[in-house]
Amino acid sequence: MSNLRRIEISDIEHARKLIQDIGCDPKSIEIMAPKAVFRTLLIEDVHPIDAMIIKQDMLSLGGEVAIPKDVFERRDEKCKILVMGTLRQLKDLVGKLYRHHSRIKTIAKELEDFLEEEYEGSESRKKDL
Repeated sequence: MSNLRRIEISDIEHARKLIQDIGCDPKSIEIMAPKAVFRTLLIEDVHPIDAMIIKQDMLSLGGEVAIPKDVFERRDEKCKILVMGTLRQLKDLVGKLYRHHSRIKTIAKELEDFLEEEYEGSESRKKDL
């Protein structure tokens, strides 16, 4: 019988160590580590149209975004959204969001800054981002 257990991966360095300890090819560590760290981010004061765009972009990457059920009726009333995904999905989301208009580009920049903090202190941070 195998010994299955749940592991909480707290940050990118923890992910790298666990993957390295498995004995993976060192080249694969930088590919897999961002996929092992999951984050849930609350973003407030989001325009409803932007919330829908962000949700669609994140869904296309395999992540998720919780938006208000009445988002289609809100017009200009801002809302909160909950963005859920791995560091890799969030990084890819930044690239998608930068293709949109200025309000969404502002959110992309905030997300990019968050990701830089997540990778801070890492020798390979620049390569990952």
